[in-house]
Amino acid sequence: HYSGLEEAVYRNIQACKELAQTTRTAYGPNGMNKMVINHLEKLFVTNDAATILRELEVQHPAAKMLVMASHMQEQEVGDGTNFVLVFAGVLLELAEDLLRMGLSVSEASYIVIEGYEKACRKALEILPDLVCCSAKNLRDIEEVASLLHTSVMSKQYGNEHFLAKLIAQACVSILPDSGHFNVDNIRVCKIVGAGISASSVLHGMVFKKETEGDVTSVKDAKIAVYSCPFDSMITETKGTVLIKNAEELMNFSKGEENLMDLQVKAIADSGANVVVTGGKVADMALHYANKYNIMLVRLNSKWDLRRLCKTVGATALPRLTPPTLEEMGHCDSVYLSEVGDTQVVVFKHEKEDGAISTILIRGSTDNLMDDIERAVDDGVNTFKVLTRDKRLVPGGGATEIELAKQITSYGETCPGLDQYAIKKFAEAFEAIPRALAENSGVKANEVISKLYAVHQEGNKNVGFDIEAEAAALKDMLEAGVLDTYLGKSWGIKLATNAAVTVLRVDQIIMAKPAGGPKPPSGKKDWDEDQND
Repeated sequence: HYSGLEEAVYRNIQACKELAQTTRTAYGPNGMNKMVINHLEKLFVTNDAATILRELEVQHPAAKMLVMASHMQEQEVGDGTNFVLVFAGVLLELAEDLLRMGLSVSEASYIVIEGYEKACRKALEILPDLVCCSAKNLRDIEEVASLLHTSVMSKQYGNEHFLAKLIAQACVSILPDSGHFNVDNIRVCKIVGAGISASSVLHGMVFKKETEGDVTSVKDAKIAVYSCPFDSMITETKGTVLIKNAEELMNFSKGEENLMDLQVKAIADSGANVVVTGGKVADMALHYANKYNIMLVRLNSKWDLRRLCKTVGATALPRLTPPTLEEMGHCDSVYLSEVGDTQVVVFKHEKEDGAISTILIRGSTDNLMDDIERAVDDGVNTFKVLTRDKRLVPGGGATEIELAKQITSYGETCPGLDQYAIKKFAEAFEAIPRALAENSGVKANEVISKLYAVHQEGNKNVGFDIEAEAAALKDMLEAGVLDTYLGKSWGIKLATNAAVTVLRVDQIIMAKPAGGPKPPSGKKDWDEDQND
């Protein structure tokens, strides 16, 4: 029997273990998919931990700590969210064994926390020595594609070579000379139909829209962008016009037509041959746009309008005034195209140094394309991490086993009770190759004992071979299975912080309305006259 405080600690650990178990079976290329139905009854079929956690409504406060840690990993690195969850879950599971060893919970928690923090510092010290190679040239598409394989493979096993090449083309084409890469500059456009192999990269932007007028293609486009409707201006105040005969009526509408004609002619005379508007397009304005051979595109989203301005180098104008040369955007061609049975407007740059690239994803269902989009997202984030730090560590559980081996040796040199916690921290690293082996249908204990034996001989880069039938190992550097150094170090830091935070909690106090009698409601209508 535990006291109330001990019970709270064990309940917290239990909640976190259950959450980690949910995503553990989704770890690695052979991980199982989860079917998540969120509060809006939207269906997600994915093995991406970030998406699963975003759509699950986790209620337990301690489990929310792990969710927040994995969100931080998503924001900081963009990949490795599942690593954080699995690792933090196992740290807590092993901490529970230590807490049950007989010390009081507060004493044991302190020893475990102290040991975990020491071991985390040691792991981050060892990690730089495990770096097996670095990215040499981030402008070489072949090299970048080979570095993105691992992150894409965990979401789209089997299509990683094709998708990694697409992502590499898109990323390399917009990498600025300064090296500051912005993830938002890679857009994704999903169109149902064909198959994944029909996906492609376009330098520029693609919108699932049709053009408004008759002009559907313009070469050497000069683009005017308006954030207002493409319509005649409405007066600030209401005006009353008294019309006495038919002639005045004819002249009145003619005046409006002439005004619209002059406005559109002024835009055409400024050299603009494509107009993009953020509001509705009036019939009369459309007629004059066709008369002056201006292509009209309407974008409802202000974000799309901003991104387009960035792509073509235009300034969004708030009123229908003729644009100056500085305010006009430019791109090589704007045309209406049909992809499958979907009409799309393409703003295309011929040269490959544009500001934005679009990956056009094709697939048979929306769920499949959403999953490919998540794989693309991970690939693009991995590229961003490589622009910040080019170092890479071996994947496939090789880094984890090497860390486990070295931290166990470190634990044996530490006096005091926290050596038990340090050894448990080392044991927690085994969870990663164990999850890879279990999800591949191989005996995990056999894989881990083989890995330890090989690493004992000094082969730091050897990890688990998920493609073999049995418990086989291979050199991860030769196989090209590599993880980013930054992703690993942030993952270890955040998982340890989350586990330690949960262990520091011994009570959860919920703010609820206090009990007691309800206040009197009072008589209704007390202020009304009784005599009425």
